[in-house]
Amino acid sequence: MTFTYHIPTKVLFGIGQLNHLHEQDLPGKKALIVISSGKSTRANGYLQRVEDELKKAKVASVVFDKILPNPVRRHVSEGAAFAKEHGCDFVIGLGGGSTIDSAKAIAIMATNEGEFWDYIGGGSGGQKAIPTWPLPIVAITTTAGTGTEADPWLVITKEETNEKIGSGYLGTFPVLSIVDPELMVTVPPHLTAYQGFDALFHSTEGYINNTANTLSDLYSLEAIKVIARSLETAVKDGSNLKAREDVALGNTLAGMVESTSGCISEHSLEHAMSAYHPNLPHGAGLIMISREYYTHMASVHACDQRMVDMAKAMGKTDAKDPMDFVQALVELQKACQVDSLKMSDYQITQQELLPMVANARANMGGLFAVDPVVLSDEDCLKIYSKSFA
Repeated sequence: MTFTYHIPTKVLFGIGQLNHLHEQDLPGKKALIVISSGKSTRANGYLQRVEDELKKAKVASVVFDKILPNPVRRHVSEGAAFAKEHGCDFVIGLGGGSTIDSAKAIAIMATNEGEFWDYIGGGSGGQKAIPTWPLPIVAITTTAGTGTEADPWLVITKEETNEKIGSGYLGTFPVLSIVDPELMVTVPPHLTAYQGFDALFHSTEGYINNTANTLSDLYSLEAIKVIARSLETAVKDGSNLKAREDVALGNTLAGMVESTSGCISEHSLEHAMSAYHPNLPHGAGLIMISREYYTHMASVHACDQRMVDMAKAMGKTDAKDPMDFVQALVELQKACQVDSLKMSDYQITQQELLPMVANARANMGGLFAVDPVVLSDEDCLKIYSKSFA
């Protein structure tokens, strides 16, 4: 057994933890606060609360508010230029995974020359090493989906070529993350479900990943357990702080899974879908393909015992067959009222399925390399096709 364990992020977890931001040893004196292009961060008072906390800490701030649900390269460039123009010495990502991912990318480009894609390793990326350390990153998450507050990873899309590619390295770990479930009570039910399943799949993929190890297994199974236990309640009663706390914990643990194990090709396949259709929420896309993806894994007996373990973590204590996990997964999707999602709901066509297989392989091919079984292009097309209707 060999593994490397390094998660250099201080995490403040719990209800009311945002109120302690001003007490922290913040990494600079002027922050670029990165938020989404939507209204919720301001309307719910979260931006004002962060600004007030920074004032208490005698830290100045400016706001960059252009980030899309599937973040794009041009906003990384604009955000980095904005940070340089205003003399910012650290970056705060306030919002969901797309916002925090963007904050990480902006932090890289605020200290480095050229274009962000110069430093991307997949697809048409320039594959250059990042010469200068990024600005320090603080993550304040208002959703429970990506776990990006506890890992170095970020995903950005190059719109011109439909390339949605993950990146990240030691320098893009947040130095500080605040996970306050109180900030998540305003997330609508359908988005709560999409985000919760994203966190769940980070954990399930990490558990059957060929790089899984003792530490990542601990995080994976606990994340699966708490998400499965409380996601339905969080979807149906967003004000239930205990349920929100469970799902938030599962999400942060899933980020730790990402830091010690990682995703597999399920994520590659979805990234291709939302690269072509950026209006498709990432979690929704994962839900669409998940039943057929894990049914395939069960049918080829790639990881039978691990699927049984995951079924037990989801509450099927008598699980004996890998399909018990698929059954538990479908039951949770039905309980959260997301089992009827269809690709056609987001204008995906059957003619796009084969190009999306090629896109997934070209841009996120590294994740296929850690699958528990080799997936051919034909296998991927079957998963898409069976998921389409």
